[in-house]
Amino acid sequence: MPVSSRPLRPSREAGYATAELALTLPVLVLVVLAGIWAVSAVSLKAACSEAVRLGARAAARGEPADVVRDVVRSELPARAVVAVGNGSAGTVSVRASLSVQPAGALAGLLPRLSVSATAEAPTEAGLPAAGGRP
Repeated sequence: MPVSSRPLRPSREAGYATAELALTLPVLVLVVLAGIWAVSAVSLKAACSEAVRLGARAAARGEPADVVRDVVRSELPARAVVAVGNGSAGTVSVRASLSVQPAGALAGLLPRLSVSATAEAPTEAGLPAAGGRP
């Protein structure tokens, strides 16, 4: 096996891989955190939609507005704003909204998102509108 007579010395590109990794790793972490935040916002939107559907069903059965709000809030974070009212022509309407704030290092980089959902349901025969019993 021949032995090389060239002396071993570092090339000009030594250390570039470490520097590139040091620059790209924080960006990669931020992209992953932003993705997790986006998934949580979509999940919260789905939960909000389901909560207002449950509330609209309760209001259509003639439950009082306070009970309907409690039903919706039981499915959502405490900061949710819930409104119960008359919908169009013999229906009740329930609307919930809340904002999603990114946590940690992303709080200053990403905007606050507003998530809301509305559901209407026809009132059952013989019951008053707007989710209230006489």
